[in-house]
Amino acid sequence: MRIPHREPGVEEDTLPWDYERIITAVRQVAGPVTAREVGEVVGVDVSVRAKLEPPTGPGDCDVLQVFWCPFNAHGPGRHDLELHLRRRWSGEVGEVLTAAPQPLVVGSDGFVPEPCVLHPEQVVTYPFAGLLPEELCARIDAWEEALEEEAERSADETTPEPLGYQYDLSIPPGWRVGGFASWHATDPYPMDCLTCTTPMHLLLTIDSSEWDGGSGSWKPLEDQNQPTHRCATPTAVTVGRWGELNVFACPNEPEHPHRWSVQ
Repeated sequence: MRIPHREPGVEEDTLPWDYERIITAVRQVAGPVTAREVGEVVGVDVSVRAKLEPPTGPGDCDVLQVFWCPFNAHGPGRHDLELHLRRRWSGEVGEVLTAAPQPLVVGSDGFVPEPCVLHPEQVVTYPFAGLLPEELCARIDAWEEALEEEAERSADETTPEPLGYQYDLSIPPGWRVGGFASWHATDPYPMDCLTCTTPMHLLLTIDSSEWDGGSGSWKPLEDQNQPTHRCATPTAVTVGRWGELNVFACPNEPEHPHRWSVQ
């Protein structure tokens, strides 16, 4: 049930026939469509979970839902987020709502996401600079200083800003799944599972913007000429003081309680 990535210039008629049937089934539905509905159209046995989607979570779950209370002061520390993650199987989803339910009262508009379309991209990321070995950090510092000196010698109106490891190469801004967490606000601290003490892995990052003035190298090519203050916040979600929420999961047992940090 997964449609492969289609490179620019590749027409639909070059896709395998079964993928063409999936695309046709999705287009025939006037609104949102579940994997189960598509499976029924193309003749997949929807009673078998693995036929719809390979297992990607505990208990064959393939959907991760993130819930939070729309008030800052309702978390465990009275000034924290109250976050709840729930894993589900898409085949059990009933009627798909065309409009998400809206809370009657919120502490801030930044808690309510704006419906938008996702265009996922897979990118290579690297650890936060503060977690690298000292020798490697020294080499990176020397490399950045050399780039800055070169930029100063050839400075004119067309000279781009020199690249930096932290904001241009290591950790991209924006909403993302997996990769490495940024610790730019608090510095790194242990994020171990509270149940089994295993070091946790980054599961999801919810960011207040997809890019900013200091992370231009991650700006999508199609948005290069768009103003940052209007186009970099399609979700309209604001985390803390324009920060990011990093959610961590236990690699040994995904059902162990999640942890998170705000940067």
